[in-house]
This record gives sequence, structure tokens and C-alpha cells, in this order.
Amino acid sequence: MSAPARPVLLVVAHGSRDPRHAATVHALVRRVRALRPDVRVETGFLDFNVPSVQGVLESLETEGVRDVVALPLLLTRAFHAKADIPAVLAAAPPRLRIRQAEVLGPSPLLLSALERRLYEAGLTPANKPSTGVVLASAGSSDPEAIAVIAEIAREWRHTGWCAVRPAFASASLPRTEDAVRQLRALGCARVAVAPYVLAPGFLPDRIARGAAGADVLADVLGPAPEVARVLLQRYDAARVPVVLAVGA
Repeated sequence: MSAPARPVLLVVAHGSRDPRHAATVHALVRRVRALRPDVRVETGFLDFNVPSVQGVLESLETEGVRDVVALPLLLTRAFHAKADIPAVLAAAPPRLRIRQAEVLGPSPLLLSALERRLYEAGLTPANKPSTGVVLASAGSSDPEAIAVIAEIAREWRHTGWCAVRPAFASASLPRTEDAVRQLRALGCARVAVAPYVLAPGFLPDRIARGAAGADVLADVLGPAPEVARVLLQRYDAARVPVVLAVGA
């Protein structure tokens, strides 16, 4: 007997009016497919872009697919992961068995991806002791998400940077430009901004504007190989336990 088919991996992205967002999501998904050709990977968007999550789920059900792992393409567990995505999945065709995977962060691999982007922007490991880093995220009104970003900054500081300060593009403070000034005041010889975001868009552009006073601005995480590996880790972890079941 052949082994049962692996669940389809449905990457659930937020979506954006900015075309760079969808292009980056698709680049990441291509990397995931290359890493695991044995897994069928589909992409659905909550808003602005097509295909929609609901549309993908309906198409899968029509094809006869029964098992799906829905993976939120999010770095923190805030409103979208706690409310929006479960609501969309709850409205899926009843014959689908859907498990919602955990969000991508936090993960040591994501810290590795952040450092990759900083080194690509011109820093070297030898620069770490003299460089202060702004960990710049999109921001959230969810205190759990804010606490996670603060903890990531604390952990990252212990890897050898002069200092690491969290910053937020919306909903929370400080802003990127304020964190840059804080690191200057601390006496860091160099200040770098590391966007803790997955794809370009409105809020990442705000982070970039706030980084005007920094020495280095890294790129978004995008399709970094470490991000693809985290995504597959979350998929594998969700394949066995049933996190969310819809129908029978």
C-alpha cells in the first residue's frame, strides 16, 4: 500500500495593494517548494490579492483534497492569527480537515535570517560589538505580540551586538527613528536597522523612512532560506496533531 498523501500546505498571506508584497510571498513559496517537492504548496490571501484563502479551499475541496495545513505567514501571534484566519478557515467547505499551524516567530532561524540581511547590507560579524541594532517590526495592539518582539530583542543582544532595541511602525512605541536616536545616545559607533517583516509594503516603507539616521538598513526577510525552513518546520509540526478540524 502506498503511504497516505501529505496534507496540502496552504500559505495564508495577509495581502497588500503594494505589488511587491505578493511578489515576495510567491518567491518565498517557490523556495519552499524547491526544499520539499513532496509537499503540495498553495498560496491564499486574506485581502487585496488573489487567490483568496476561501477560493483556494473551495478549489481544493472540488479536487477531492481532504487534508490541509493552513500556515499563517505571520511573525507574531496577534489578531490575524487569533481571529481573522480561524474565521476564514471555519467557513471552509465541510469536507476539508484543516489544521492551523503556528505563526513563524519566534525562531532562532529568523534571527539567523535577520543577521543574513544585515551582512548583505554591508555589516560583518566583526562589526557586532560596535553596532547597535533596531529590531523594527510592523507593530501591533496585541500585548502578547509586543512582548514577543521585546524578548527577541533581548535574546539577540546576547549574541554580541552593542545593543538591540525594538521599534514599531504602528500601534506601539518607540518608532524606528526614536530607537535609532537611543542607540546613538548609548554610544554605539554604528547603528543598523533590521526590519522584522516578511515583505515590502506600507509599514516596511515607514520603517525605511525612520531608518534615515542609521548607517545601515537591511532588507526585509522575504524569501530568505531560513524563513522557508521555519515555514516547513511549522508545517511538519501541524501535520500530526489536529489543531483545527472543520467538518468530518
